[in-house]
Amino acid sequence: MRSFPRFLLAFMVLFLGCADPDYDVIISGGSIYDGNGNDPVQADLGIRGDSIAFIGDLSTASARKTVDATGMAVTPGFINMLSWATGNLVKDGRSMGDIAQGVTLEVFGEGWSEGPLNESMKKEGTFEVDVRTWTTIREYLAVLEKGGISTNVASFVGATTVRIHELGYENRPPTAEELDRMKGLVRQAMEEGAMGLGSSLIYAPAFYASTEELIELAKVVSEYDGMYISHMRSEGNRLLEAIEELITISREAGVRAEVYHLKAAGEANWPKMDQAIERIERARSEGQEITADMYTYIAGATGLDAHMPPWVQEGGFAAWRARLMDPEIRAKVLVEMRTPTNEWENLGLGAGPEGVMVVGFEQDSLRYLIGKTLAELALERGTTPEDVAIDLVIADSTRVGTVYFLMSEDNLKKQIALPWVSFDSDAESMAPEGENLKNNPHPRAYGTFARLLAKYVREEGVITLQEAIRKLTSLPADNLRLARRGRLQVGHYADIAIFNPAEIQDHATFSEPHQLATGMSHVFVNGTQVFENGIHTGAFPGRAVLRGEK
Repeated sequence: MRSFPRFLLAFMVLFLGCADPDYDVIISGGSIYDGNGNDPVQADLGIRGDSIAFIGDLSTASARKTVDATGMAVTPGFINMLSWATGNLVKDGRSMGDIAQGVTLEVFGEGWSEGPLNESMKKEGTFEVDVRTWTTIREYLAVLEKGGISTNVASFVGATTVRIHELGYENRPPTAEELDRMKGLVRQAMEEGAMGLGSSLIYAPAFYASTEELIELAKVVSEYDGMYISHMRSEGNRLLEAIEELITISREAGVRAEVYHLKAAGEANWPKMDQAIERIERARSEGQEITADMYTYIAGATGLDAHMPPWVQEGGFAAWRARLMDPEIRAKVLVEMRTPTNEWENLGLGAGPEGVMVVGFEQDSLRYLIGKTLAELALERGTTPEDVAIDLVIADSTRVGTVYFLMSEDNLKKQIALPWVSFDSDAESMAPEGENLKNNPHPRAYGTFARLLAKYVREEGVITLQEAIRKLTSLPADNLRLARRGRLQVGHYADIAIFNPAEIQDHATFSEPHQLATGMSHVFVNGTQVFENGIHTGAFPGRAVLRGEK
């Protein structure tokens, strides 16, 4: 018998050794939570390219890389229904605060969006670039993609942005021609992949928009099966009326609707939460698709503008500041800041001066005040809390970053248990380093999602882990009509979070917010690993997620 030629044997060994592996990545031995709320199953998961290729037994398969997930939960990546990382991601695409919690999709657009912009809007306010170089939302998302981002990104078109584009900061209804142009801007955004229309109705100039104006804009959105999502006109004294407005807009425009960061703000309004839930569930039972999202804290954060009447803010910040410097106008504003009303949302009265904490300044000379309440500052200065608020806006030439303690823990738990509520940070996503350390963000910037899994799932058992994962993944994905995200399913994009449920933990506090969550071991975005053993890999596989993507 002839011996096998040695050169041919060597060639075969070389060829077999270079054969492509079965998968790019195998995640082995983990507990697979599919995102549907089902109990976990022990299985392996194989990734090819940007997608999930197999779930099952891969013990005999090969891969370029294998991740041992023994003892860990393997889940779809989390969806942040309201991120304010629009600026931070331009200069730092890592999105550390969110990635460290397993977030793989950040959604923008609470009233303000990064398009459509006109030339004057491109130059307004502070941003991470000197002048915005884009005009539309899609162009902005393309800037992020080109610069490199670790998370996926999506956006609603802001009703406030559309209004400013055509009316500036004027307190008046649009003319018929202006409204037609506003509808055209919404249509363009929807054609480019916006998720829908977002509003923020407690703030000027959004406050000036009528229900009828919003219905007309939302009708355009309904043509594309988009969503109307709203920071409602009130979360406090007129909470129930605001929910009624949202339901009316949904019904009249034929559009799905969601409540941004559901809450009953101010102790006097805490009992209204049961009625609010009942009204939403009644609308749902009648066939309307009404949902909500929330963050996992009893305090909100915005600016001192939410403590002052909208009329004084007409015309934009410079006009607002100038009015506050007029003694007669200042006196009138002080009276309104102290007077209970249902005409506008006064978060300062809802929280009380002891519950209003200043946390963000532009001027270095004022940053020593960070962490103090209006009550403390008033005592130190021998004046009133309302005078302090006005003085700070004038001195800093900004609306001043502010935390308002407004909600109850009991209501928070009640909301978490609702099957139609998903989650948001309502905050930037940043790294605890450099310029970021100059001001104190709300701790939700670093802890919203980890806090849900640690405090409300593991420690207090408000909901099960599988239900929490559903509400972080498939629920928001379905609400946004995302076909291939939000579930661990063959053919879906490989957006994956891997963590030990016994170790996931938030650490950020109101006094020391710049602390990353811990316990998230690995995160994949579109099949690429961006977080490995709790360390960012420096990878930027994030993409723009557009409405109707396949």
